[in-house]
Amino acid sequence: MRYRLTFAAGLALGYVLGTRAGRERYEQLKKSARQVAQNPAVRNTAETAAQQGRQFAGRAVHVVSDKVGDRVPQTVAARVRSMRDRGHSNEDGWGTSTP
Repeated sequence: MRYRLTFAAGLALGYVLGTRAGRERYEQLKKSARQVAQNPAVRNTAETAAQQGRQFAGRAVHVVSDKVGDRVPQTVAARVRSMRDRGHSNEDGWGTSTP
């Protein structure tokens, strides 16, 4: 869902900017966006935010499962336990490893 929303927003922004500014301005914006995306500070910040998000999600799973306890159906409890167990591996669920 997140990727669809990002794609739709990029498509809409590109259409609006392209129709109003023309090809030359589009190329300037494209070059600027590429430079920003390749900036080491931006890349480091994005990676730090992603890592903090993974850590927060891992803590949230533990807090929610501890507070909810036996008040949820068995199938939901089993899913939470499997997520908790998976959190102890080096796999982050996206096909990449975490340090």
